[in-house]
Amino acid sequence: MEAAVFVLAAAVVLVGALGVVLRTHPVHAALSLVMTLFGVAVLFIAQDAQFLAAVQVIVYAGAIVVLFLFVIMLLGVDKVESITVEPIKGQRPLAAALGVGTLALTLLAFFVAAKRKVTGAVANNIVADEPNINQLARSIYGDNVLAFELTSVLLVIAVVGTVLLARRPPRRVPPKDQ
Repeated sequence: MEAAVFVLAAAVVLVGALGVVLRTHPVHAALSLVMTLFGVAVLFIAQDAQFLAAVQVIVYAGAIVVLFLFVIMLLGVDKVESITVEPIKGQRPLAAALGVGTLALTLLAFFVAAKRKVTGAVANNIVADEPNINQLARSIYGDNVLAFELTSVLLVIAVVGTVLLARRPPRRVPPKDQ
């Protein structure tokens, strides 16, 4: 039974993720994202992580997707427009260099994480008298600071890319004949 639930939920997640990437209409892509998030919630429930499933549905499928839909409707990007923007001189080589740099940092973080021996390291760092929040802070900002910083860089890149994709060129008003 567990295998059937996993296969069905995984199929829902994959179909939803493909819908997010392949749909051209932003509202349909956002609804595909909801489908993906519900599939992930089912996978959380299959792993006995009911709290994470509830957070997944309430926070992500509820609040974040509603925010996405609000921004889509506010910006009016659900309408098809022809946008032609001239690239800034040197923009593409700079973007390629930044992409290669980000890829290099990601690979560095991967190899550093693969080099570390994870087995036993977590169990040895747990102190019974220390609060969990201190242990979490040490883990994020001490042991895994490179991965944490790479995640923040990727999120900033995603936000800048979203803003650039959603912007509209200025409208040119034709001069009035006198």
